[in-house]
Amino acid sequence: MDFGIDDRTALVTGGGGRIGSEDCRVLANEGTEVIVLDVDASAAESVAEEINGGDYDGAAHAVECDLTDRETVEDTVAALEAETGGIDILVNNAAMVDARAQLKDYDDEIWDRDIEINLTGTYNISKAVFPGMLEREWGRVINMSSMAGWQGGFGQASYSATKAALIGFGKTLALEGARKNVTSNVITPNIVVGQLAEMSIEELSEYDEYFARIAKATPMRQLGREEDVANLVAYLSSEQADYVTGQVVGVTGGIDLFSF
Repeated sequence: MDFGIDDRTALVTGGGGRIGSEDCRVLANEGTEVIVLDVDASAAESVAEEINGGDYDGAAHAVECDLTDRETVEDTVAALEAETGGIDILVNNAAMVDARAQLKDYDDEIWDRDIEINLTGTYNISKAVFPGMLEREWGRVINMSSMAGWQGGFGQASYSATKAALIGFGKTLALEGARKNVTSNVITPNIVVGQLAEMSIEELSEYDEYFARIAKATPMRQLGREEDVANLVAYLSSEQADYVTGQVVGVTGGIDLFSF
């Protein structure tokens, strides 16, 4: 299917990471000009070089940017808008997800860091990009939340709280953009682990008991892959998705279902 975005510019935050980089690849395969934005310049450059050197219909540009530095974000977006003619697709993927501690033992610095990166960072880049979409009367915003944002996450107070906030934030942008042909949607993945998704539960148990427990609780009895998420990103970015806005879409293998 031709998604009709081969003349569009997409900005993917956290574009050097596992899910973000796959978002970049899939969007580039649809012919978009992809801005691989990451605080890790080498990671962003690696993804951009792979796309530009591969069999993709689109091109990629690596951009280093700290989303928590509001002034830098504003300057970066202004330069990108001038260079590209406008950012049409914004995928808010950058986040931290490394904390595991119950609330009584939670590190206050981790809480503050996750709020700053996962939530305020998304606010900063969205606030810089969104007005241009409204002015051009076309845009797609996709927030990467998580099942933890829907259902909480044991030992993940800051992660689950920020991911829940992204749902409300995404719905708010949907309301504000609706009459200007700017859509905003939220994706809530289950855990995605690349090639580990090919493992059986028994094999996962030997590799990582935490992963195995999640796979066992998933009706499809397997974990997700980065491309499972990225393919949905491409669809929500497309012309065909122009009547889809304000939605929270799970890529979960059914883990959010009641099963026994």
